Amino acid sequence: MQNWRRRGRGSSIRITTRLDAHESELIASLVTSMTELLDERSDSAPTDDLSAITGIETGHSTPPDDATLGRLLPDFHRPDQDRELGADTVNGDLNGALRSVHEPHIIAAKSEAAQTVLATLPPGGGDVSLTPAQAEQWLTAVNDVRLALGAMLGVTENTPDQLPSDDPQAAHLDVYHWLTVVQELLVVALMGK
Repeated sequence: MQNWRRRGRGSSIRITTRLDAHESELIASLVTSMTELLDERSDSAPTDDLSAITGIETGHSTPPDDATLGRLLPDFHRPDQDRELGADTVNGDLNGALRSVHEPHIIAAKSEAAQTVLATLPPGGGDVSLTPAQAEQWLTAVNDVRLALGAMLGVTENTPDQLPSDDPQAAHLDVYHWLTVVQELLVVALMGK
């Protein structure tokens, strides 16, 4: 992958790069897999009579059991934040209520970003030319894929930069680090530096 570049001025600004065929295929595969996870979560949301009457979409009130989805759809408040936030107690139902109301919108935003990536990704590799709004959608999707992959791998601050080549997760960790670089370079290009 070539470095992201910011080209043009004003309303003609484009954020560009060139992807090899395998890079394009890898991004498409990762984004599609993440979208499928989000779709499964959305499709399994319980139905609600009030939602059907009002048209207000509701989602799950419980967090995902899967660590990957849990990283993409975390709780709004964690008990370990009580002291930090100065709260004496937080009702466990608060997270459920917030999740039920907001999760469908969060999933929709993540899915929209993923669709932008898939729509602007050159099949078989090639040039990528994005508007700043599309580049921001790319940032969202790349970050989500990176978070999902990191959760699957159990990445922590103690995870080494590289695993032995015979480790079954070595290639996946390399992809995780590559996505980190893609994200960082895209941020720099969007900032105009």
